[in-house]
Amino acid sequence: MTIPHDRLLRLQGAHNIRDLGGYAVADGNETKWRAALRGDGLARLSAGDRAMLLGEGLRTVIDLRSRHERQAEPNPFEGHPNVWFHNIPLFGALAPIEAAKGAVGRFDMAARYREAIDHCQDQIAQVISTIASADDGVVLFHCSAGKDRTGIIAALLLSLAGVDDDTIVEDYVLTAAVAAPLLERLRAEAIGRGGSAELVDSFLTSEPETMRGLLTHIAQAHGGTAAYLSAIGLDPSILATLKRRLTSPVA
Repeated sequence: MTIPHDRLLRLQGAHNIRDLGGYAVADGNETKWRAALRGDGLARLSAGDRAMLLGEGLRTVIDLRSRHERQAEPNPFEGHPNVWFHNIPLFGALAPIEAAKGAVGRFDMAARYREAIDHCQDQIAQVISTIASADDGVVLFHCSAGKDRTGIIAALLLSLAGVDDDTIVEDYVLTAAVAAPLLERLRAEAIGRGGSAELVDSFLTSEPETMRGLLTHIAQAHGGTAAYLSAIGLDPSILATLKRRLTSPVA
């Protein structure tokens, strides 16, 4: 996939903050630019990075990390006067450094993603409804690598908007193309805390089959994304609001 100029935000302190805009949707429109950003950890953002994000219209930040992760690397937008901040921890088993500590073998990432979809439904519903009801402006949701917890939410948003599975998979695997410095740092930290190199490497990959397996699971076990989101408590008005937020006519 060619990465449009506006998709990856070039920042000093984060390597995987990407716009979900510009993807074709089933009705002939496209996903809206600067509506939703997916991202990695924000703790290392410079003052210039923060100013750039605010200048792009950032108004809401949703931190998917655990309390422990936030304590170790505080979020610079928590308590910010111009940003609505929400912490909604989502599936700590996908936190890369903690999950790798002391484990051996390889991770079955596809199985972890299915577990999140099946067993973290209250948290997922809270994240999706928070995005749908956010004030005007850019919503940024993120975890630590911007790949797993963030990837699951991004996939649900893009699928609901009407983006096809192949494009969702391509968006998922972009982490490997754009975030090498981040992945190298996380790899070193995880191995330093006792994770085996084999396990850590399997955890930090973003293989196409992992996301394709998740989308297949949502379709086969839950009847598709819209049916899944309805089943976990999001009423049609919330889903309609979210689709309007995420899509716009092709210019």
